[in-house]
Amino acid sequence: MTAWINGQAVVRDEAVAAAAALLAGARSPVFAGLCAETAAVQAAFDLARVIGASLDPVAGSSLYADLGALASGGAMTTTPAEARGRADLVLALGAAPWASDIVTELAAEGPVRGRAAGRSRTLLALGGGGDGAVQHIAYPAGEAGLAAAIGLLRGLVAGRIAGPHPLADLAARLREALYGVVLYDPAEIGALGAEMLNGLVKDLNETTRCFALPLGDPYQGRAVAQVAAWSTGQGPRVGYGRGHPEHDPWRFDAERQAAAGEVDAALWLASLPAPLPTWIRTVPTVALLGEPKGDEARVVIGVGVPGEALGAALWHPRRAAIAWQEPRQEPRQEPQQDPQREPGSPLPGISPAAAILAELQARLAASPAPHPERASC
Repeated sequence: MTAWINGQAVVRDEAVAAAAALLAGARSPVFAGLCAETAAVQAAFDLARVIGASLDPVAGSSLYADLGALASGGAMTTTPAEARGRADLVLALGAAPWASDIVTELAAEGPVRGRAAGRSRTLLALGGGGDGAVQHIAYPAGEAGLAAAIGLLRGLVAGRIAGPHPLADLAARLREALYGVVLYDPAEIGALGAEMLNGLVKDLNETTRCFALPLGDPYQGRAVAQVAAWSTGQGPRVGYGRGHPEHDPWRFDAERQAAAGEVDAALWLASLPAPLPTWIRTVPTVALLGEPKGDEARVVIGVGVPGEALGAALWHPRRAAIAWQEPRQEPRQEPQQDPQREPGSPLPGISPAAAILAELQARLAASPAPHPERASC
């Protein structure tokens, strides 16, 4: 275990005590990052409730591009497994799908279930495309951008735009498919693109079957959204300043709060790799990191990396669900195996982030709060 205070190496207990003191003295703390195993994210929500903090995951921008459209009009989505088994047509929006493995998997075989079973699978691309390794038909998005192209495509599919158009062939292919799937990255198409896409999918389902399939972000955002839902009944950008969870995507945007001077302390949780925001340097911060250097924040505590040093529940992209992942391998320097240690439990000297957060909560609950009320922002 490694820990630092102001860049100086210290024992873990000293760093935990300093972290507890920093958070206890804050009137408006924020917990950010949340790129971690599900147990750690849950522990962060529990601690935030105790001390009146707000929360904002590093995947917030990507999540809310989807969540905003979902809240306003709903969505018809599918899973990677259903797409592989049933889709006879796949439309990839933008460049992001081509950087994932799913396009290659879909190109390798055709549908084997449902009405489209036995048919060949057609791959289409709007505003992006691969390097030629996967055969597909590409359509340009145009100068107005991807979101505008999705809106135009929706108009063509619904018959609201008449006459010849560069995307008319794409619209016809979507209408003729037995089971279409639209792959997209919410961060790439944005909130407007997601709203247009959900409308396009609904229009297609008037006459055939079509579903949206969002790509998961690399920062456990989909798992954070589920933890937030079962913990608060709301999205992940919530604040506990008034003693109960209040949801506001704008108000509890950590970057905006830091820029406006609305937070006076932060906890950055990233047991998995995540980009450290620049605002961390301007706010007294406790950082729980899986791969720390020691100078990332005022107090830095190293934690076990889930899926490598310890077993953990993580977002599984292929299953589109939270699933257990065993540690990849035992470290070579580990002494003789302890026969009483359960498989997947942390190795000696390695603490999960959830354990550190639970210890912080115990210390803060045991000491009197210096401020009777937390700030509401």
